[in-house]
Amino acid sequence: MPKQPGDAPDVVSIRIEAATEAVWDAVSDLPRMGRYSPENRGGWWIKGVPRATGSWFQGLNRHGLVPWLTHARVIEASRPSVFAFDVLESRARWTYRIVAEQTEDGRPACIVTETREITKRPAWLVRVFSGSGLIGKDRDRLMVSGMQATLDAVKAALETDAPPRQSGSG
Repeated sequence: MPKQPGDAPDVVSIRIEAATEAVWDAVSDLPRMGRYSPENRGGWWIKGVPRATGSWFQGLNRHGLVPWLTHARVIEASRPSVFAFDVLESRARWTYRIVAEQTEDGRPACIVTETREITKRPAWLVRVFSGSGLIGKDRDRLMVSGMQATLDAVKAALETDAPPRQSGSG
């Protein structure tokens, strides 16, 4: 049975050796989000100040041959620690929490936690579409694996783009 309002959220965390600001910038960059997510193909701002609480955006998703648009409102945008939004169609709240750490040698690192929580029962048409199998047989399991793949891709991109480690003098 698909997730319902009140069910425990899906939660995936990863450690990234990058500054919290760089991670926040990556997860809130809608046009480029499609390069990280297996399903999302990007998005664009439609109302309000981009990346600000209260702004609205559309996202483009694709699973196999099936594309669809979503509409979302940013409910919290606190750079560099939280970026969260509610998706109108699925009634899912997506949140990225970023907690600063350091590597053993003092370079910036952070723990990034992505959550997906169903806040209200989705509309009938969304429930039928999600349950049809056209966008995956086990939608909830697919969402969790997609969250992991997204965070893995953010990690790979940011750690690859990181400046080289400084060698110790001696």
